[in-house]
Order: sequence, then structure tokens, then C-alpha cells
Amino acid sequence: MRIGDLATSVFDREMRGAGIALDFGLAKVRVRAEVPGFSEAFRFLYAHFPCEPPQGFFEITASLRRSRGLRRHVRPQVEFVVDGERPFEPFPSDTHVPLFEWGVNFCVARRCNHRLLLHAGAVARDGEAVLLPALPGTGKSTLTAALAARGFRLLSDEFGALRLSDGAVLPAPRPIALKNESIELMRRFSKDVALGPTFPKTRKGSVAHLAPAAESVARRHEPARPVLLVFPQFVRGAALAVEPVRRSRAFARLSTNAFNYELLGPAAFDAVGRLVQECNCYSLVYDDLDGAVDAIATLLARRGRRSHAGATSGH
Repeated sequence: MRIGDLATSVFDREMRGAGIALDFGLAKVRVRAEVPGFSEAFRFLYAHFPCEPPQGFFEITASLRRSRGLRRHVRPQVEFVVDGERPFEPFPSDTHVPLFEWGVNFCVARRCNHRLLLHAGAVARDGEAVLLPALPGTGKSTLTAALAARGFRLLSDEFGALRLSDGAVLPAPRPIALKNESIELMRRFSKDVALGPTFPKTRKGSVAHLAPAAESVARRHEPARPVLLVFPQFVRGAALAVEPVRRSRAFARLSTNAFNYELLGPAAFDAVGRLVQECNCYSLVYDDLDGAVDAIATLLARRGRRSHAGATSGH
């Protein structure tokens, strides 16, 4: 049974009791909450995930709870608690979903260090992965969401997770966080996207989350082979520009844009080196989402034609 198939009364009882458990590929999480409005939003965003037993091992065991003390009556707040500890200061109680999603990202970045975690969006088509490494504010999540809306399989909008043994990209298809202007932009881009509620007063402005598609969730344990590295940059009013990036430059950008590169040491060096050798590398400046999505699809198709031509000439 999927989370979205649970009766509301059953879902609320489990959320307040043993917790709701889910497996998003890269990690398993169990969450409890007694915060008004959170259960409804969570159930919508994670509707396609199978219900997991709340017993057993979880990389993340978290809860959302209302702050205690007299202040709760004047300015209600919510806390993210993981394994009994509170890693952040409380958030306003009406920003519960952003707090949960940021909290899970925080835990993944610190607990999944058996993988190299690049700060990158990641999508796949026909078993081939496109990585979109970028700093915050460059349009990475918006472009990842647009690609997912146009038939690409969502791997993640936050973590380009590489398996160290073979360099495969491992999925972590959780809701995509869209901020400020990107929310309405995505609504205009695709009328079929499943956008959750908008939270207007977060520390990053207005935030809404795009629920992952059923197929991406169903294939959350299916790795993809990285073939394309695209460094995106949204620039308002700019003409679409796609330029090759030297592998040495791509290596430098990736090694400084990972959550755990220094922690993994030589293993990370080898993983990034293999990645840039196996991928075609480009920078992409864009203003229009349609043009950016078409450009990436073209780059992927062009690589496929070259690979096919190379295999044919080898015979």
C-alpha cells in the first residue's frame, strides 16, 4: 500500500504514534509529527511512496514537535528533532514542511558518507544520468523540476550521489524545493505538476515543493550511468548559451561543490576523476526553461548518436 492510499484517520494515528516510514532509495527515514497541517502536506508530497514498517533500522529517525514553554502561546514554533537532538533553532510553526525537508537534507549530508555527495540536481533517461552541479540560487532545482516534468526520471534535486565502487548515480527522489519566482514559473511551465502548499515566510522566502512522479518513486533503487555534466546558471534576459567545459575545470568545480569530498579523501578524488572522464561536460546559461530542457535533451541525444557510431565503427 502507498502512503497516499492510507485513510486519513490511519495516517494521522501512525504519524502521531510509531511514525510513518519511507524508503527514498539513498536512505530510509521514519518521521513522527504532532504539528497542525504537517501530516496533510506530507501525505500529498510522499503519496507515491510505499508504506514501510516503522520497525527496524533507519538512517534518519526524526520528529517535528511544537516548541514548549510560554513562548508557544505568543509565537508558535516547531522543532526538528533527530535521534533526540535538535540540530537547528526552532522555525515558525507554519513552516513545518520546509523545516522537515531541510532537516532531512542535513542528515543525508552527514550520514550517507559511504557515497560521494555532490551538490547537484540529477535526472535520468534510458538509464543515462544527467548531473546538474551548481551553487544555491543558480536555478538548479527549477531546471531539475522542468526536466522531470518533461519525462526525465527524477533522481534528486539536491544530491548527485555517486556509488564509489563504480560511479553509478544513486536515486533519492524526494520533493523538489522551489523558491519564490520559480513556483509560479513551474506552474506556467507544466499544468500537470503536483505542487504542494506554498510557505511564504521561510528563511529563503516563499517555498513550495514538487512531489516526485510515481515512476521516479517506483524506480528509486535503480541506479543510472552518468553521461552528461551540465553546470547551469539562470540569468534573467540572457540568450541560451551552451559551451563545452574542459575536464580539468569540471573536476575543480565538482571537488569544491561536494558535501563530503574532503572527508572521503582519495576515494572522492578517484570518483570525481572517473566522472569527468566518462561524461561530456558543458555550461548552460538560460532564461527560458523550454530552451534549457531542449538543449539538455539535444546534448544527451548527440552523445547517444556518437556512442552508437563509435560502437559501429569498432565492428
